[in-house]
Amino acid sequence: MNESNIQQSDSYVATDDRQVGAMLLSASTITGDNVYNLQDQELGKIQDVMLDVTEGKIRYAVLASGGFLGMGDRLFAVPWKALKHDEANKRFILDVDAERLKDAPGFDKEQWPNMADTSWNSTVETFYAR
Repeated sequence: MNESNIQQSDSYVATDDRQVGAMLLSASTITGDNVYNLQDQELGKIQDVMLDVTEGKIRYAVLASGGFLGMGDRLFAVPWKALKHDEANKRFILDVDAERLKDAPGFDKEQWPNMADTSWNSTVETFYAR
């Protein structure tokens, strides 16, 4: 993670326009970040971030997994709320076993799904629901 693109409010008292304890990361900063599970197994890397411009929030992180040097990667749209930022290790945590991830709804880098489709969205959200 590029430290120059991290903005953090160290104050617990909101002053000016800052939110209490807020941390902002640029999308380019987290692209390429590792994603691990709770068993400390590397699951892949964040390849992209999908924004819901209507609602003004991050909808998915696109996780690239299973390939070698970027070749043969399978992509997974992981709901943003399923990821936890591990600031100490400069990575993200996803609470899913590596074997279970193989069964996640995924897609090929040449054929992305319509992520705005409610049926597809429901399938993805259900898979990662805890």
